[in-house]
Amino acid sequence: MADQKGRELAIYIQSKKVITSFYRPPTSQVAGPTGAGIGTDFRASTASGDDRAGAGEEEFFLSDDQARALALAEEVAAQRGFTLKVNDVGKAGLVERLWTEHLRGVQKFPVLVGWGGVRIEGPEAFTSDALAEVMPTELRRLRAFTYLKVRGGDLDRIRESLLLFPEVRELHLLVGDWDVFAVLEFDPANKKRQILDFVTERIRGIPDVIDTSTLVPEFSVSKLPTSPPAPVKS
Repeated sequence: MADQKGRELAIYIQSKKVITSFYRPPTSQVAGPTGAGIGTDFRASTASGDDRAGAGEEEFFLSDDQARALALAEEVAAQRGFTLKVNDVGKAGLVERLWTEHLRGVQKFPVLVGWGGVRIEGPEAFTSDALAEVMPTELRRLRAFTYLKVRGGDLDRIRESLLLFPEVRELHLLVGDWDVFAVLEFDPANKKRQILDFVTERIRGIPDVIDTSTLVPEFSVSKLPTSPPAPVKS
């Protein structure tokens, strides 16, 4: 597993600056029918009402499409054990923006910079698939890979029998020494012997399956999007 520093990615956004100025008359000038003051500005400072009326405040806002892309990136990063360092080039200024090598040639923001300088650029490019590609994650489930040799028979029936096992996640028909390739998935608490027990007892128990060969990896990382959790049965 990469160290924490290696799991920090930079994302660049571009906010826009606006000047907000609202006229708020002093409370002494706001009176009800009887002359009693009815207005109170809880944000008022010690400055006079005239000073506050002409004061302007700088505000930075992010467009909705950039905000959505940033929220999705932060969500995927949290799921996959990454952190994002958010850099607002709208606040950094033009000189720093041009000086930053990662942003050369950038046309749209936000921009996420992954390992090896791989970039996701523009709101439309921020998808779950693209984000998973630049943020590979360790698999939380234990996988195994089994080759099967089957006696000539009804492959549809064999396929249906294999898919009845919840541990079988994928099946691929092959041409060559082996006829079927199966991807199996188990709870991490299982040991290699338990996985092999499943293959020899359950899979080989299917009629016409005459031989198997299974690989159990020591460590697995995936660029595929994280599968949603299985629904809880009531």
